[in-house]
Amino acid sequence: MDASDLIKILKRFGYAPTRQTGSHIRLTTDRNGQHHITIPNHTPIKVGTLNAILSEVSMHLGISKEAILS
Repeated sequence: MDASDLIKILKRFGYAPTRQTGSHIRLTTDRNGQHHITIPNHTPIKVGTLNAILSEVSMHLGISKEAILS
């Protein structure tokens, strides 16, 4: 999965790009309180990095990682 695909998925959950520094994009949501996540703009995103991002988002939103990807 590359960064653009992940950003499209996270937009469904209220995340929006707030800034970009080099090859990293910062997304922010106000759902369930403000939350920031940094996405590396790489193709593909490494499995461990993707898992960490999904874990952090799922904990903040209170849903499973599988629900985010479906």
